[in-house]
Amino acid sequence: MPPSRLHRQYEQRKVKVLDQQLSAKLESELQIEKETRDSDTLPADIKDFLDNSPFQLEDIPGQEEVALTRKFGDESIRITFSIDDLNNVDQEAEEFDSDPALSDEEAADAAETNVQSGGANTKGAINQGRTKGGNFAVAPEDSIAPSDRAEGSYEEPSSGQEGNQEPSFPSRLHINIEKAGKGVLQLEAMAQDGEIVIENVYYYKKPEFADAKTAELDWSRRNLYTGPPFGNLDEDLQILWDRYIEERGIDTALALWIPEYIDWKEQKEYLSWLSNVKSFVEA
Repeated sequence: MPPSRLHRQYEQRKVKVLDQQLSAKLESELQIEKETRDSDTLPADIKDFLDNSPFQLEDIPGQEEVALTRKFGDESIRITFSIDDLNNVDQEAEEFDSDPALSDEEAADAAETNVQSGGANTKGAINQGRTKGGNFAVAPEDSIAPSDRAEGSYEEPSSGQEGNQEPSFPSRLHINIEKAGKGVLQLEAMAQDGEIVIENVYYYKKPEFADAKTAELDWSRRNLYTGPPFGNLDEDLQILWDRYIEERGIDTALALWIPEYIDWKEQKEYLSWLSNVKSFVEA
């Protein structure tokens, strides 16, 4: 038996009320986030890096991946990273907090560290926990000394801002260095706490293998020998690789900037998501 007219009207009113409640909650969240942080304007530190860096930014609104490109002699360099790394940090933290055994073990380790350090394991210590902005608190001693940075490079906040300085979450980088007709080097690396840590170095004669866009290309490159595990290389060779990418601007300044940009972009994309979903619910 089909529902009566009164029943249909009741169901329609109930759905409308629910939609209004959801819309109001989305609007509330949107306003709170806007009051907390300004995502429309690039923070000064992020803008300063872009203004003084040889890299060009490629950031498409609504997409997670961000790219930095530049020319270095006859080389074309492209670095990609994703705001998804920030979300992964949140998920890992939630999984850790939900495991009682890990929590007890962490508490014991923290107590032991506190005794050994005379109470130095304070809120400013690295890996202390994610803030509202998405990063972590950092102690002044964890900062990179100005003398260790290249001349003319992006500068960290002054000493007066040390209280707001936060160490970065790990950000995965894919670095392609291509020479026309010579193939491409692809480096997998991690940026965290002002350091670029190389994890793998691959070589492809055909550049299209570096970022296989099709299943056929991906399958074809699986059988290629692209190099040994980076950790198996001679230590001096590993150091030279570090210097190799540093000469190309893949350095401390970049390692400090990328997590900041990820944090800012993720907030901007979140606000856009809230606005779009609210508009959909109200349509």
